[in-house]
Amino acid sequence: MPTAAAAASLALDLTSGLKTPDLEKLYQDLHRHPELSFQEHRTAGILAGRLGSAGYAVTTGVGGTGVVGVLENGEGPVVWLRGDMDALPVTETTGLAYASTVDGVMHACGHDMHVTWLTFAAEALAAARDTWSGTLVVIGQPAEEAGGGARAMVADGLQERFPRPDAVFGQHVAPGPAGFVSHTPGLIMSAADDVHIVVPGVGGHGSRPEASVDPVVTAAYIVTRLQTVVSREVSAADSVVLTTGQFHAGQRPNIIPAEARLGLNLRTQDVKVRERVLAAVRRIVEGECQAAGCPTPPEVNLGAGFPATVNDAALDAEIAAVHRELLGAQGVFDFGPAMGSEDFSLLVPTGVPYDFWFVASTPRDAWHAAPGEELGEKITAVPANHSPLFAPDLSVLLPGVQTLVGAALHKLNG
Repeated sequence: MPTAAAAASLALDLTSGLKTPDLEKLYQDLHRHPELSFQEHRTAGILAGRLGSAGYAVTTGVGGTGVVGVLENGEGPVVWLRGDMDALPVTETTGLAYASTVDGVMHACGHDMHVTWLTFAAEALAAARDTWSGTLVVIGQPAEEAGGGARAMVADGLQERFPRPDAVFGQHVAPGPAGFVSHTPGLIMSAADDVHIVVPGVGGHGSRPEASVDPVVTAAYIVTRLQTVVSREVSAADSVVLTTGQFHAGQRPNIIPAEARLGLNLRTQDVKVRERVLAAVRRIVEGECQAAGCPTPPEVNLGAGFPATVNDAALDAEIAAVHRELLGAQGVFDFGPAMGSEDFSLLVPTGVPYDFWFVASTPRDAWHAAPGEELGEKITAVPANHSPLFAPDLSVLLPGVQTLVGAALHKLNG
């Protein structure tokens, strides 16, 4: 296994010829042309074309729109590098010269940055294949935002059709002072569950509520009562977020609808806490519907979800050491587990170690101008992922390539 310093030094050498305008050209092009989950045809085509030109054996259409590039380079470890490709149904308000040209769709989570990093890292490693040995597998994953992309690739044989990895790496752009990297051994991201609820009622005329069972009122009570789950049923020592993100009911002001629909999002970091909260949700929904006299039992169904992302602690320590050599000792910190979630870990075959980290990307002037003294205070005050104002600083394009290259070389030269 090479030292962290050796891997970092080689990563810097391999990326020394990268030109900032080239990085910016690809990133800005991807940002202008965002594509929603499982619709990433243009993005996948660009990635597949670049990988093919660099010498990778490319397979497209994996799990729908996924791309897998394989570069066999002699005996040695197998390393997977993953980047997700999809955008969000968000209307961009950044005012950037390269803002989205697609109405109502934006790369508000930074996956355009991820594809750019992945592309240039793959090209740099391919161009310098005389410096390492092993097999590099580059994965462009669809539909992370929709929650089904990783599962779709695995169902399509990702883990059987391509070389089994010895390590899997991924990274995510995030708010924070541009150029810093956050490494967390063990739990780094929470599990997530979507919960879909149908509240049944008896529809009728708005002038005669006594002849109806109003599901809007019942659903409103459910939303209000759900706020007590975290505050009154979960220990303060446990991290839980329960959000009602959807409330749909009715078509006209004077019609009491026959049903109301709620969409919840639950974030947890402990399996037993997750089970306790889901049980509380079911109890509250059923209880409120019974109290309201709903004609039939409510529906409570789990939708898309992500497991917790738990880094291999030893591997994370090794890669963090490489990144300290790349960015300086002060360039790497541990922000602790995030309540955000990812499907990255679903790609990884059972028993294979993986490491996932964050690359901070808030422009320095915006970061310094943000109110607060502590890191957590400032992060809440700057545009974050999923915001229509989210705009990663272009200065993190090259460091993000280098962190991926450094991690890959650490294993490929082992």
